[in-house]
Amino acid sequence: MFGSGIHETEITLLLLTAMVALLATLAQRLRVPYPIVLLLGGLTLSFVPGIPKVYLDPSFVFLVVLPPLLFASTTNIGWSELRSNAAHILMLGLGLVAFTVVGVATCMHFIVHGFDWRSGAVLGAVVSTTDTIAVASIAKRVGLPERILQVIEGESLVNDAMGLLALQFTSALVVSGTIPTIPEGVGKFLWLIVAGVGAGLLVAWPIAHFERRIRYTALQLMVSIATPFVAYLLGESLGGSGVLATVACGLYSGRMRSKTFSSQTRLEGQAVWNTIDFSLNGLVFILIGLQLPTILAGMSDKDWGEKLGHAALVCALVIGLRFFWVFAGARVALALRNRLFRGQVSYISPRILTVVSWSGMRGVLTLAAALSLPSLTAAGHPFPHRQAIIFFAYAVILVTLLGHGLTLPKVIRKLNVCESPDVQQEARNARAAVVKAALDRLQELREQDQEAKNDGVAYELMERFYRERLRTLAPAEKSDSQKEQQRRQQNMQQIAYSLRQAERAELMHLRATGQIRENTLREVERELDLLDVHWGNA
Repeated sequence: MFGSGIHETEITLLLLTAMVALLATLAQRLRVPYPIVLLLGGLTLSFVPGIPKVYLDPSFVFLVVLPPLLFASTTNIGWSELRSNAAHILMLGLGLVAFTVVGVATCMHFIVHGFDWRSGAVLGAVVSTTDTIAVASIAKRVGLPERILQVIEGESLVNDAMGLLALQFTSALVVSGTIPTIPEGVGKFLWLIVAGVGAGLLVAWPIAHFERRIRYTALQLMVSIATPFVAYLLGESLGGSGVLATVACGLYSGRMRSKTFSSQTRLEGQAVWNTIDFSLNGLVFILIGLQLPTILAGMSDKDWGEKLGHAALVCALVIGLRFFWVFAGARVALALRNRLFRGQVSYISPRILTVVSWSGMRGVLTLAAALSLPSLTAAGHPFPHRQAIIFFAYAVILVTLLGHGLTLPKVIRKLNVCESPDVQQEARNARAAVVKAALDRLQELREQDQEAKNDGVAYELMERFYRERLRTLAPAEKSDSQKEQQRRQQNMQQIAYSLRQAERAELMHLRATGQIRENTLREVERELDLLDVHWGNA
């Protein structure tokens, strides 16, 4: 009934999904970031005889993978964090992209004979984009300070857009063979930004108002999933940046999510987006590994020692440019931040700058950008050094993902860069503040409710519950050490978990004996699941 091509595609997709699941499980057991294990798995599979060749289509990355991943990342970034870290993010997202393009364009002629500055600029634009998936995976495991991770994530969002914009300009130089005038270049660059951001906000605003008027969870989630694709396509169709459109749409949607989504939608939406994020990232990282034979086939079989030497020099150049810019630009970023926000920060630890420098990993966007280069110029000639650019970009991906990804935990521990206790205290203060607000509101309701004068049991029970919550959030007294308080909290968690296990066992018994229906079981089970999440035993 179906063609053999469709059948082969289905089988390949099922095999890739199964490999992602198996390799991700292995990564969890080995306590290694899953992107690294998936990449190694893909590299290994690429040399297994009989494995079908899978080609990574750049259009698939740009139109299917990139919009939801960008949207999921931006919705979790707060405006206040962006403002406070704006100087550092812009220095990395804008300044480092330009510095990388110029640096690679200048130096490639000395590394590879015949590599002119135009082709070097294209390579610089290709390798300027970073991937934070592996960094985020490592950060959660080793306790990388949240502010550093916010800067790295913000950099990735900005340089994804700026790197692709730089690629459009540099590849156009090679294809057309002409250099645009300064007004021409500045005008096009500004239009890409303005049209992209405008398209994102044009999509986000009406969708936010629409979601506020509906309370059907499935419909809200369906609209949420479609939103990044609409923003990306509108931005591209207006001649702007689809990446910037998706980022702007995600930032606005994330800001409005507390008002537009119901509690149930927020809970279920997090699970849905986590699944989308993991599935797409899992597929693309294993696909990166599977591209090795295709990329090697595009290179000639001569002088492999020289080619590998050139690749090593390119990797060293890209890494060195990042280190130089991060350390040199730190003072400029501090000066801008203090001037814009009237801060008094005068120093950033070299240990933090080293971690930021070592976190510049490249991923699927770098490879997709390289593969998207046209085969021919406007004059009908082959695009100069196209295969070499793809090969060097792939080398940078392997070195930064495997080399930096595997060593970053050791670098973080060696430099003793850890989360500040102030972050945990901030969360405790926020919880205490909302509990106090609830107690104040409870007192107002009690005074307004005339029946409370005769029967105040309900108010007393609620007050007792909130007072106990407030007590657990209060700082430890001198007579009650923090260790003792922490031990008591852990003991309460263990007891509560045992009690819920007993509830689950009884629930299963009631179903087995036919005393309750399946829907009743699911309803009570959901309540127990939410309690597990609340107590941290999910």
